[in-house]
Amino acid sequence: MSAVEAKLAELGLTLPEVVPPLAAYQPAVRSGQYVFTAGQLPMVDGKLPLTGKVGAEVTPEEAKELARTCALNALAAVKSVAGDLDRVARVVKVVGFVASAADFTGQPGVLNGASELLGEVLGDKGVHARSAVGVAVLPLDAPVEVEIQVELTEA
Repeated sequence: MSAVEAKLAELGLTLPEVVPPLAAYQPAVRSGQYVFTAGQLPMVDGKLPLTGKVGAEVTPEEAKELARTCALNALAAVKSVAGDLDRVARVVKVVGFVASAADFTGQPGVLNGASELLGEVLGDKGVHARSAVGVAVLPLDAPVEVEIQVELTEA
């Protein structure tokens, strides 16, 4: 077990299986020392635990927890191409999308769920730049979607 996966276990988390693509793309691709994930939905066992817009059907607190799930799914996608999460030198960027009710402006707080998980799991390597974007709708009516970009150490 890698040190990163041991830390996940210490936090009571398990790295899930990679979420299969919903369309014509790969869950993650590697270019040089970087891995770019596709947008990861908060799928758990192949299903979305909640659907709808944040600030309407989904509370900001629920959405923050879903963003954590997205980040966990993103780490699984990274592992699928990097082979070992201990090769992560740092998370470079996180981009998060929040399906938002018209008057909801708390997207950064929702995306803190993903950012905080990456920090808990990777420590200083999890500190990153980030964009938090409110959108009208996401695939499958998901409340949150997160993609990450990571730099790997030399093999």
